[in-house]
Amino acid sequence: MMNTKYTKLAMLVASGALTVALSGCGGDDGNAGNPGNPGGPAATSVAQLNLDVTGISHSDKTTTVTVFATNEEDIPVVGLKDFEIKKVAQLIPVGATGAGNAASWQIIGSQKVFTDNKDGSYTFTVETEGFNPELTQRYNLIAAASTLLDGTTSVPRTEYTEDMASDGSDAKYTKNVVAAETCNTCHTDTKKIYHGYTDLDTCITCHNDELAADRRVEAGFNHLIHNVHNSAKPWGKDGSKDAVAAHAIVQDNCQACHIKPADDNHELAEWGNWSRVPTMETCSSCHTDIDFKTGNGHPAQSDNSNCIACHNASWTEEIHLAKSTDKRDFINSYGLDSSLSVSADNIGTISVGIVDINGNPVDVQKMIGQIQQLETITNVGPNFPIMGYNPAPETDYKKVVINLVKAGQLQDGVEVVDNRLVANTTTLPVTATGADTDTAFTFIGLGVCNDGKQAVDCVEGSEYTGMKADLVFATKTGEAPSMRHTDSVNFDTCIECHGDSFDMHKGYHPGFVLSDQLARIVDGKEVVGVDGCVSCHTPHGTYASGGNRGALEMKLHKTHSDFYGLIGGDCAQCHNDFNLDSYKVKGALATEGGYTTPITATCTSCHSSDYMGHSLNDLQNFGAIVDGTFAEANDAAVAGTETCLFCHKPTVANHGAVQM
Repeated sequence: MMNTKYTKLAMLVASGALTVALSGCGGDDGNAGNPGNPGGPAATSVAQLNLDVTGISHSDKTTTVTVFATNEEDIPVVGLKDFEIKKVAQLIPVGATGAGNAASWQIIGSQKVFTDNKDGSYTFTVETEGFNPELTQRYNLIAAASTLLDGTTSVPRTEYTEDMASDGSDAKYTKNVVAAETCNTCHTDTKKIYHGYTDLDTCITCHNDELAADRRVEAGFNHLIHNVHNSAKPWGKDGSKDAVAAHAIVQDNCQACHIKPADDNHELAEWGNWSRVPTMETCSSCHTDIDFKTGNGHPAQSDNSNCIACHNASWTEEIHLAKSTDKRDFINSYGLDSSLSVSADNIGTISVGIVDINGNPVDVQKMIGQIQQLETITNVGPNFPIMGYNPAPETDYKKVVINLVKAGQLQDGVEVVDNRLVANTTTLPVTATGADTDTAFTFIGLGVCNDGKQAVDCVEGSEYTGMKADLVFATKTGEAPSMRHTDSVNFDTCIECHGDSFDMHKGYHPGFVLSDQLARIVDGKEVVGVDGCVSCHTPHGTYASGGNRGALEMKLHKTHSDFYGLIGGDCAQCHNDFNLDSYKVKGALATEGGYTTPITATCTSCHSSDYMGHSLNDLQNFGAIVDGTFAEANDAAVAGTETCLFCHKPTVANHGAVQM
């Protein structure tokens, strides 16, 4: 990816170096410490390593490359030792290797040997076989996670790629189809993607057409990237890997990755390449029922020369985007208008209306037959819900689940009153005021049968879509309800990965999408929290009770670290803050062998006690109850006996921070 943002010091080096006939770094105005001269101040710590190509020159079959390194404070970094130009490549344009072929990077060199100029700049001399000055050149740099030459100053792993014209000016053409930032919404920036590499451009440079020709079509990036995000077939060297998890998130939505940039953003000039340059290599990654060579499922063809004749860009885009676009439009065509009230004798009344895209009520009676499921889940206590699937022996509270409509049929106990679906709950353990239990809340999910564009009557086997969910609160006194804190998780990050049309929990439940329907106003701002999630993911766990650590405080960590493996230990991928005070209103959480105090339960959802350096006995000495009874763990939580936060001062940037 082209990066024209030079650091201040690198600009000084570059000003005398990047000319039409570049000759690398140098220059001296006689003052010690200026770029190009040793003796200036050097970084003594490197939390972030910034790299920039500031000089290139070419002669015969070699290219001299000068790279400038600074730390997060813009101070030159001297003494890098595990540093290399992983690849020098040049971009073969669309059609250059055959009519209809996509552009591809051609590797022309690499180099691990360099000269440290002792001023923050490093010089590589690379043998570049087949160098063509008319093509865009790419420099892919990698600094391994290591130390400086002093052996003590740590250096973070850094991958950096810069594309430019052969004279060092901005590249006139480069294959910037998808932004790395888009990938990083799911794949944590700087965390390993595969083979130990962390950067999209590193992957693209190596997995080129030459690699695909030498090995198999699956090795080429155009094929591989679709293959690993679509479960149409297995992938990997031995075909042992699948894309079930990734496919479940992407859901065949091309726009999950291929995002059209804003009109004023010119960084992705080739964003539309996916529809403009159709090839056998790319299409066969998902369309596995086609054999182009034999003519199975498609007219026989030996190359890509005629693809565009039938598969023009507008048609390709329409075919691939229609399903996801129609789904999004259908989801937006309806909304919920719900309410909850609690009587003096603790009976909840749930009332649900359905509105159209303009907010006008629709005829609920007519729509009942089109509803696959309209489910309500009611609980008490947003910060520490006291009703669950399998409540502790010390309680009698089970969460209240009421299906207002199922398979197009109004359910028993549900009435249509003033064009709204109305049902009463069982007794809710709502208290008066002054406690978390003074608030009841109901999460409402709606699944509607449809033909892809509009609602249809539900019959056996009907396709249906999880719609926007709703969340309502109530107290029996009429006082303002208690609310769960919203300042730990940035809800927008959930949408960045899952998208706004991802059916969550579709199946046993009606499914729902993440939307502003779940928003509320806090301090004058519209925010979206995870209140609805805790209606099910209670401290007592979910249907499998404690064995799956079903409480939300643990379930989200396990799901995103164990199953998907995408977050890579980067808390900032989801968290914008840690509200440590929230533990003051939490109690015992169900774990494998019983109930555990909340701080310890949360930490051990990712880490074993041994990994944290604390034995079970240590944890107990620190005031934790591990796999005890509900009463023991809850009493300890209420008393605040856990002393974890006396020493541990976790932040989003460093959740392992310790401060004695």
